[in-house]
This record gives sequence, structure tokens and C-alpha cells, in this order.
Amino acid sequence: MSGAALGIEIVFVFFLALFILHRYGDFKKQHRLVILATLLAWYLCFLIVFILPLDVSTTIYNRCKHAANSSPAENNNSTTPAPAPREQSCLKPWSYIPNGIMPVFWRVVYWTSQFLTWILLPFMQSYARSGGFSITGKIKTALIENAIYYGTYLLIFGAFLIYVAVNPNLHLEWNQLQTIGIAAANTWGLFLLVLLLGYGLVEIPRSHWNGAKRGYLLMKTYFKAAKLMTEKADAEENLEDIMEEVRKVNDSIKYNHPLRKCIDTILKKCPTEYQEKMGRNMDDYEDFDEKHNSYPSEKNLVKLHKQVIYSVQRHRRTQVQWRILLEQAFYLEDVAKNETSATHQFIHTFQSREPENRFIQYFYSPTIEWYWECLLRPWFYRILAIVLATFSVIVVWSECTFFSTRPVLSLFAVFIQLAEKTYNYIYIEMACFLTIFFLSICVYSTVFRIRVFNYYYLASHHQTDAYSLLFSGMLFCRLTPPLCLNFLGLTHMDSSISHQDTQPTAYTSIMGSMKVLSFIADGFYIYYPMLVVILCIATYFSLGTRCLNLLGFQQFMGDNDMTSDLVDEGKELIRREKRKRQRQEEGENRRREWKERYGNSREDSTRNRNIHPDPKESNFSETNASRPVSKYTRSNNRTERDRIELLQDAEPLDFNAETFTDEPLDSESGRYQPGGRYLSMSRSKIFDDV
Repeated sequence: MSGAALGIEIVFVFFLALFILHRYGDFKKQHRLVILATLLAWYLCFLIVFILPLDVSTTIYNRCKHAANSSPAENNNSTTPAPAPREQSCLKPWSYIPNGIMPVFWRVVYWTSQFLTWILLPFMQSYARSGGFSITGKIKTALIENAIYYGTYLLIFGAFLIYVAVNPNLHLEWNQLQTIGIAAANTWGLFLLVLLLGYGLVEIPRSHWNGAKRGYLLMKTYFKAAKLMTEKADAEENLEDIMEEVRKVNDSIKYNHPLRKCIDTILKKCPTEYQEKMGRNMDDYEDFDEKHNSYPSEKNLVKLHKQVIYSVQRHRRTQVQWRILLEQAFYLEDVAKNETSATHQFIHTFQSREPENRFIQYFYSPTIEWYWECLLRPWFYRILAIVLATFSVIVVWSECTFFSTRPVLSLFAVFIQLAEKTYNYIYIEMACFLTIFFLSICVYSTVFRIRVFNYYYLASHHQTDAYSLLFSGMLFCRLTPPLCLNFLGLTHMDSSISHQDTQPTAYTSIMGSMKVLSFIADGFYIYYPMLVVILCIATYFSLGTRCLNLLGFQQFMGDNDMTSDLVDEGKELIRREKRKRQRQEEGENRRREWKERYGNSREDSTRNRNIHPDPKESNFSETNASRPVSKYTRSNNRTERDRIELLQDAEPLDFNAETFTDEPLDSESGRYQPGGRYLSMSRSKIFDDV
């Protein structure tokens, strides 16, 4: 099994990263380089999380061998008999990785991820959103926009470099410069890591606890529906305004204008219906005259191109999110209705939500679905929330006490040291994996939930744009190395924390000795994570949500008048969409029943009449065989046949069906502005779930 576990995890993590990326990205429409760069960034970060427990177990085994080899030499000068060799007690772990593999592996993974996050991904991010029409123009825009990213990194690195240069006890060498660069990158990541970790430690258990409250989830869904409808209407208005500008520019610039290629490029990014309306303007062969007509500059067209890309992506995303939110609201309403069912069978309001696969219908019957959705699932979420809350308390305690080595107060370090005495490698790897996996979930889930206006937003169901995908890859690559160093500190596997002269892990050896910057290793890395306590308290009392509400960014809060108003508006929206869906399904059912009742019988009767003609008609045709056939006979038969076919497809009129002509909601256009209060809510799009 030597190295087999490493190979298995490398393959497994690749497919895991590919699966998650497929959920958020669109492999068919987005550029292949964007998909490959994001996949590589996510893959490398997930590799660090999954492979680090194997590094820990291998390091513990190497420490045991080192102690066994050194014990006989220490006992040669003693008069007491030497104890039995300890090599037999050093059991080789099942996932043992041979020497020399892990240092090379970590070096490739770490420096590749750093190259992605600081150089390639920021450049690709600006390049993807640039509205330039040439490669040179996009590269120029990307370099200007990334100056701030490179500047922050160089500022931190320069400060550390000056500190080392001024200190007379330190001499600059290549290894020290490398350590300074790593420390600068980890310091930048640790700032953001503690903020995201403090939010995730509280919000993840609380979200699962609230997941057991059906009424709470339904009210929050109504709240999201009201906000999303306003955003949807705003996105459609913005798209129409941009398309109007494109139409004007398309009409002004003729076919032989030098900028006509730029207009054609912009038109390709527009929706199909707008392209058909505007056309290519190729029927006007008048030459352009720069003296008498004013034409937009190429700079203005670049700006317009960027606006078209952004508005089309936003419009498509809101449309898909609205359909998904409707399905979620219908499902929660069905659960609320079925909770009081005496038959203990789950009944869906719409037939489209019922599983079509017979295999699923057999094993997930309406009775099993009722017991799971209405009885077992709330208790499952409550138990899971309690377990996650216990992990959060352990993490907070360990973050505040991991620097204490005598006595050992960090609970994670206690667990690992107890397992190290018995060399239970499976327990060590499971404990390490659960610890770092929980820390990663707390940090990464916040990255997936956070929303910075509409510039960064990870939307599921293939609705994430290239800019947000690349930005998430940057965040993962910057957060994962300090996260792993923090994990090694919690478990006292980092020699700089445990203050023991023991063999370090391969991952720590790649990071270099932080003793070059003592104020970072002994100060910032130890005391800054304690701020997670303050952030957890602020998240528990929803201080950030309350501040955003005061600033005008509507957030879901049960004791707020604005929240209750938006909940009522969302409830009305869902009710109208539900009524519209019901009318559509009723119409389809009536059409299907009409065809089954009258369509087949009339077709059979018509077919029988053609096969068995009336004897009178046959006698009449025989007696008049010698007469010339009228020229109107065939046309009359065709008219009669067409009339019969029209009657077969006709739909009966339902005079009892409700018609609504004064609804303020037009589901096709999505223009709903209840009370005319929210004409523009662009400010409410920041940190929707934070």
C-alpha cells in the first residue's frame, strides 16, 4: 500500500473538484482556459486538505523510527542493560508515503497555487471581464486593474524585507527571502481567514438548526422571493437600456465603417431575440461621413461591450434563480400542508415534482417521503446542528489555547498525542481529516455564500460568471496555506508552536522556518487567531446583519418591520405564481382528457366510414359512374376533413376559470414593483447571506 493512498486521493479529489465546478460553472458556454484555471486552483487547494493527514501520520512514524535508532546509541555508555529495540513497536501506517515524495509534492502544489493566485488568476480575471476587442487592449486593461493586487503583496513583502535588512543579527540569503515571501502571503491570507472562520463557526450550526424549522425556512424563502423579484426586474430594465444603446449604435455605424467589426462582436453577445430585432444593418449602403455625423469612439464601444457582457449574464442568472426559488417555495408549502396529513402519505401540489423514475418511486414511496420530510428530517438537522456546534466550541477553545504546551490545552493536540502513544494511525488520520475538513467547510462555505454587490457571486446551477469563478480560485489559493498552518498549530505538529526539537512535517519544511521573522512567528500567528472569539460573538448576535439593515441593505430578521413587509410581498408573489402554474396544469389536463375522450373515437369513426361506405352512397356512385365528376367534390371533402381535425384538437371553454387582468405581476417580463417602493435595490445585493 506504499503510496497507493496518495494516488487514490489524488484521483478522488480531482473528480470532487470537477463535480463542484460543474455545479457552479458552465462548461459549454464559458471559455476553456477559465474552466481549466479554476479547476486547477480548486484542485490544488482540495489536495492540500486531503493529503495533509497522510503527511501527519507519516511524520509520526518517522519520529518513532528516529527515536528507535537513537535509543541504542544513548544506552551504550550506561551500565544498565539496554532495553529491547523499539522498532517492533513502530508499526508502519497503511498510508505510508516513502521518503522524498512528500517534499517534492508539497513544493509543486504550493508554488503552483501561489503562481495562480498572485499572477495568473488576477490577470485572467480582468481579461475575462474586459470589454476590449483586441488581445492587446484586454492585456492593457488587465495589467492596470491588477496593479492594486500586486501592490498590496509587494507592500507587505517590502516591509518584511526592510525589517530583515535593518536587523544586524540577520543576513539575507535565498532561503530567508523565500521564507519572507511565504510569510507575507500567509499573513495576507490569515487576515481574511479569521474573518471567514469566525462567521462560519456560528452560521453553519445555526443554519442547520434553523433548517429544522419549516416556518422559518418558508418565511425566509418569501423574503428572498421579494428581493429576487426586485433584482430580476432591475436586471431586465438594465438589459433593455443596454440593448437600446446597442440598437442606436448599430443604426448609426454603417457596414463600411472601421468600427463595424466591433459592433458585430457586441451583437454576438446579445440575446437572440434582440439580435433578430436589430439585425446586422447590411441593407444600408450609404458611405459614412465623419464630418457630418458623430460616431462613438472605440473607448465607448469597449465600455458598452463590457456592460453587455455583465447585463446579459446577470439577466440570465436572475431568471434561473427565480425558477429555482419557486420550486423551493412550492416544496416548503407542500411540506407544511402534509405535516397534518392523517394518511401519512406525501402529496405534491404539482405533478411535475413527483419522481418520474419507477425505481425511485418504488423505494421512495409517498409514505417514506412523508416520514422523512415531515418527521425524521427535522430531527436529523437538529442532531447535526448539535454536533457541529460542539465542533465549533472545540475550535474556538483550541484557537485561544493552542500556544500553551505545558500543560497542553488544545483539545485537538490532546487527541493527536493520545493516539500517537498507541500509534493508531487510522485514528490519527481520521481525527486530522475531520478537524481540517471542518475548518475548511467553515471557511469555504463562507466563500460560497458571500456576495460583494454583483461583482462576486457564486451562483449554483451553472450560473456563475467567469469573473467570480476565477476570484473564488484566488481566494482558495490564498486561504488554504494559512488554514493548514493553523491546523498544524492546533495539533502541535508545528515545531515552532510546540517548541520541541522533533522532525517537522513535510508541509512545514516547505514553508521554511518562521524564526527569521520572530514577531510574526511568536506574535501574529499566535495571538491574532484569538480574535475569532469576538467575531463568533458578533455573528451570534447578528451584529453585521443589524448594521447592514441600518445602512439600508435589507437582511432577513424576524423582528423587523421591513422584513415582515418583504415576507408578505414574497408570499403574494409565490401565491400568484402558484395559481398560474395550477391554471397551466389544469389546462394541460383538460386538453389531454379531451383528446383521449373525443379524439380517438372520432378518428376511429372517420376511419370506419372510409373502410365501410354507406350502401346508398355506393349505389349512387355506381349508377352515376358514367356521369362526369364535379370539380368541387374533392375540395369539399378536404374542407370537411380539415374541420374534423380542428374539432379534435379544440379545447373546451371553461367559464368557471378565473382570469386576472389587473395583476401587477407580469411573469414573463418580471416587472413587479409592489407599491412602487423598490424601483432600484442595487444596494441590497451585498452579502445577502452574510
